[in-house]
Amino acid sequence: MSRFSRFGAQPKVKVLKEGSVGKAFVDYKDVENLRRLMSPNGKIYGRKRIQASAGEQRLVAQAIKRARFMGLLPYTSATL
Repeated sequence: MSRFSRFGAQPKVKVLKEGSVGKAFVDYKDVENLRRLMSPNGKIYGRKRIQASAGEQRLVAQAIKRARFMGLLPYTSATL
């Protein structure tokens, strides 16, 4: 068993560059891509699982928390 097949297909972070300054951000309104970065129970996947740097992981966590606050994503799964 290869060490890369442990988690199966790996979701990757899509970090967008905005404007001429080139600031990176993750769009909190892109619910389909954010859902791929969460477990079925609503937990945010770790940095190694989604192959993100530390800065990208902070952006992902902030985007997911904003989407939850706006009601676009659930805080937990509906099957609890």
